[in-house]
Parts: sequence; structure tokens; C-alpha cells
Amino acid sequence: MIHTKNRIRYTREDIIFNVVSYSVITLLLLICLYPIWYVACASITDPTIVAASKGILLLPQELTFDAYAEVFQDAEIWSGYANTLLYTVLGTVINVVLTAMLAYALAHRDLMFKKPITLFITFTMFFNGGMIPTYLVIRNMNLLDTRFAVLLPGMVSVFNFMVMRTQFESIPEALEESAKLDGANYWTIFTRIILPISGATLAVMVMFYGVTHWNSWFNEMLYMPNDRTKWPLALITREIIVASSAAAVSEGGVMTQEKADAIKYATIMVSTLPILCLYPFLQKYFVKGVMVGSVKG
Repeated sequence: MIHTKNRIRYTREDIIFNVVSYSVITLLLLICLYPIWYVACASITDPTIVAASKGILLLPQELTFDAYAEVFQDAEIWSGYANTLLYTVLGTVINVVLTAMLAYALAHRDLMFKKPITLFITFTMFFNGGMIPTYLVIRNMNLLDTRFAVLLPGMVSVFNFMVMRTQFESIPEALEESAKLDGANYWTIFTRIILPISGATLAVMVMFYGVTHWNSWFNEMLYMPNDRTKWPLALITREIIVASSAAAVSEGGVMTQEKADAIKYATIMVSTLPILCLYPFLQKYFVKGVMVGSVKG
């Protein structure tokens, strides 16, 4: 790359590198986006055309919204939406608050037993009790079929804690010392100084925890097997997909395979579209937040 007075002149090697780089990025983008685009198009295309397309569908054809009408007629979809919003909002708030408080405490160099506590927390990232012991704990605490069974386990992600702790450690100590000289206590420093200047990392934590809660269904199925009114949207979506597959029988049956597939596509779009709409608002914080709070080498 050659810098002149008025413009930048690219060498032959720079041009080749840029062409190859953009080509690879474009190819990867198409590979990632096409499945989403296909499902979106298939959900509003006539099911017989989708069946004949054999996986290649670039644009919707013969628009029909019957699959969406079928999905939204299911009352459990709306209760699933409400439950998912509750779990996502409340769970994310609990996760971010506890993760930030724990990271702030362990970011102080003068904290007693800092290394043993950190090692103990890190150990749980690689080794945990497993599904059956965790289920027994939830059962013995009488939390089965309650919302606490979803919100309480996994309140702090060790990986997210490490990212946030490293972010807090990167903040100059002089800033905190100056606040102490002005009479600020730890809570004031944490809420009015540390958190505001860590906004990018907090946004990434919100996205990580929020996506996890939105897509969660296995714990709900395991801990709330008898109360469908508390099931989230992901679990309701799974039940609809399984039910439509079971009902997809040949001529004279309840539902054709083409219609069952259309319902699957519509259900997938209904459950994933809201969280996809969140990414454009948080993606600008993603790289900055992760790089600032990344683990130091």
C-alpha cells in the first residue's frame, strides 16, 4: 500500500489480498445466511412448491400465510412467548447483576483468598455435578414445576465472569482511588464509575445471557414436565414440530407432509425472528466488549 498526497495507491499484492479476503467473507456470509433465508421463504411459499424445490428456494413463490395462521391459532404459542420474555428479561438481569458483582469483587488485588476462590470457580467450568445430581438437588429443594428451577441454576457463567473480571482489572486503579478520596464507598464506585465505563462489555453479557435464555428448552423440559403453562417458546416450538411430524400422514390423514413442513418453517421463524432483530442493536458492542474484556495472555 503506497500513500500519496491525495489518495492511497494499492499495490498488486494488496489488490489480490483484498479480492481473496472479500470473496471468502462473501462465501461464508452466503453459507450462513442461506439456511435462514430458505426457511423464511419456505414459510410463506406454497408447500407443494417447497417440496418440489429440493432445498433450493431463492424467492417466495405463490405467497401463503396459512402456516403462520395455523401456528398462531395455538394458544400455547402466546403463553410460550410470555414465559420466554419473563425468563429472558428476569434471568438476564439476575445473571448480569451477579456476574458483575462477583467479577468486581475478584478484580481487586487486595482481596483475601482471591486465587483460591478464582480457582474454585474456574474448576466448575470444566467439572460439574452433571444432569442427574442437579435434578436431585432441584427435586429435594421442592423446585420442580416452578419458575425458580429455570432461573436459579446457572445464575453465573464462568466464562462470562472471566471476561467481565478482566474488563474490570483493565480499569486504572487511580480512578477508584480518586473516588475513595472523595468519600465514595465500594457500592458507589461500582454503580457510578465501574459499570458506566464498562457499557460495551455489559452489552455483550446481556446478549450472551439473553440468547441463552431465549433458546433454552432442555432445563424447562427436565424441571417442569407437568406444567405446560410455564413452558417457554422454544419448548412449545419443539412440541409443535414433533406433533406436526407425527400428524404428517398420507392422503386421508390429518395432515400432509408438505403442510407439516410448512408449519415447521413458520414455527422456526416465529421463535427465532425476535432474537435475530436484537443483534443489529448490540453487534456494534460485540467486538469491542469481548476484546476489551478478553482473557489476557
